[in-house]
Amino acid sequence: MKHYTDEDIEALQTQLAFQEDTIDQLNQALASQQRQIEALEFKLGHVVDRLKQVKVSNIAREDEETPPPHY
Repeated sequence: MKHYTDEDIEALQTQLAFQEDTIDQLNQALASQQRQIEALEFKLGHVVDRLKQVKVSNIAREDEETPPPHY
């Protein structure tokens, strides 16, 4: 069985502290991204609702119009 020195234990504690900090930072980033996604989904829902309310125009676009007979 290997006996760990105080240096070994301190190195592991330091590594663990860095890993915990990294996990915390990643968790905060993930939570922030989730809030952004929810805000975008909310805005997209409003855009979709607005588009559903838009009535289709009977006027054709200029490039869809048939040229007059004298052309």
